[in-house]
Amino acid sequence: MARQTLDTDDLYFKARMSEILSRLPAVAVSALAAVNPLSSRVSGTRQSAVRQRGRAVLGGVLSSLILFGVLAAPAQAVIEIEITQGGENAIPIAIVPFGWTGSGEPPEDIAAIVDADLQRSGNFSPLNRQDLVANPVSGDVPRYANWRLSGADFLLIGGIKPAAAAGYVVEFQLYDILQQSLMTGFSFQVTDQTLRSAAHQISDEVYEEILGIPGAFNTQIAFVSVSGVVGDRTYQLQLADADGENPQAMLTSPRPILSPAWAPDGVRIAYVSFENRTQSAIYVQDREKGSRVKVISRAGINGAPSWSPDGERLAVTLSFEGNPDIYILQVDSGQLRRVTDSDAIDTEALWLDDDTLVFTSDRSGGPQLYQVSARGGRASRLTFEGKYNASATVSPDGSTVAFVHGAGTGFQIGMIDRSSGLFQTLTQGTLDESPSFSPNGQMIIYATEKNGRGTLGAVSLDGSVVQSLSLDDGGSVREPAWSPYSK
Repeated sequence: MARQTLDTDDLYFKARMSEILSRLPAVAVSALAAVNPLSSRVSGTRQSAVRQRGRAVLGGVLSSLILFGVLAAPAQAVIEIEITQGGENAIPIAIVPFGWTGSGEPPEDIAAIVDADLQRSGNFSPLNRQDLVANPVSGDVPRYANWRLSGADFLLIGGIKPAAAAGYVVEFQLYDILQQSLMTGFSFQVTDQTLRSAAHQISDEVYEEILGIPGAFNTQIAFVSVSGVVGDRTYQLQLADADGENPQAMLTSPRPILSPAWAPDGVRIAYVSFENRTQSAIYVQDREKGSRVKVISRAGINGAPSWSPDGERLAVTLSFEGNPDIYILQVDSGQLRRVTDSDAIDTEALWLDDDTLVFTSDRSGGPQLYQVSARGGRASRLTFEGKYNASATVSPDGSTVAFVHGAGTGFQIGMIDRSSGLFQTLTQGTLDESPSFSPNGQMIIYATEKNGRGTLGAVSLDGSVVQSLSLDDGGSVREPAWSPYSK
């Protein structure tokens, strides 16, 4: 089954190669030079399949058709998150508005942010504010019997006060209503700029204290936003908090931006650029310093960067030796080492651990996932369900691989347990792609399509919690990548 082009994003290369080239006449000559080595190795029906099957084949070719501006423009669009399916056994929790001891209005509604975080996870069901039986603040001793009658299992209270020098002091306490005990609580100093981050940190603390799993609310999501009409589009590589707030544009371009990949330090992002209009290049950008470095630009395809767990190497797809294959690039030195060497199209490599890669290849006749040592050698097939499996992502603990799965009913996010080999489909869309795990391994964010435009979705590993994420300005959003925990 061929991948389909999104009506709202004609340049995202989900159609046949000839259609792509007709839309980009300025780079047609250089693009054909990159494509011909691929098409010359296939013929007949197989050649047609190669041209149509989307990212598994085009993952590298996409990268050699990109052009964007270096200067970033201020981002206005915010990701709006809607819970379309919540957990059936959500835990009831009372989150009381934090007390404020300063003058005027409080600088931020910390409790509302925590409420939204926990509700969005699908694991918690915060009580409505109008149903709270009391409004205790930090330091107050709760009346457990009253809170138990309200149906709450846990209670969160807190306070904000101006700091002696500058900024604010935020403190909170989390109580177990059933056990009638204080579970955790502390205070910390913040600034106006870090108040929302403090709220997300409290959400993380509550999530971990109750569930025993680290939270992922105080993290970020990188994504590509697309606005404008056909022929006059604007693409931005953006970063936003995990709740969609505080968007920042790292790059702005009149042409597509693809394949953002976070380094393990949560600071650097690798991506692909075709700025000189004749040759693609892979760059690494530091989101804190704003600096960027071109790390490789060889003839042909330069695409699909993926960071090693030590943050020192990139697995990339290159075709300068004639065929798209997987290579390991030492980022600092530029040293390059070939991993795969076959007549097939090998692309989209991802690190399973320090010495193991999973990648997409058509060596079995259609796109499937394979596993290989980063030192090279024989590859073993990882996926067998369905005719299309590509674009892998791995859970932080390395136990689970998620990917784009096609079996005749469109393309959904599939998942396989590495130890048991158990496969399952997590989503029910028809054009779901680009999966990315949350840093705690509890959710997968992915690109999808809704009402004719690109949006994001998020699903829990058991499929019980489903979210829809879209831009509030009506634009499309693609290529999500969930950040790791900051070092």
